[in-house]
Amino acid sequence: MSIVDKVKQMLGQHSDKAKHAVDKGGDKFDQKTGGKYADKVDQAQEKADDFIDRSGEGDAGGGTPGPNQPH
Repeated sequence: MSIVDKVKQMLGQHSDKAKHAVDKGGDKFDQKTGGKYADKVDQAQEKADDFIDRSGEGDAGGGTPGPNQPH
């Protein structure tokens, strides 16, 4: 099992904690930058949450199989 597979498995098992970490990190970044990039941070948080959700479903690759996955 590759490290990427291990990360995907961890995200699937602990998605609530991962989402909380993403939210906290984004909030801290907003605080440090005075909210200057709040719209970009929000977009990044949404994309990260979507990725975490897909990881929980077993498909976080975006549809393209990797070198060790069947086509």
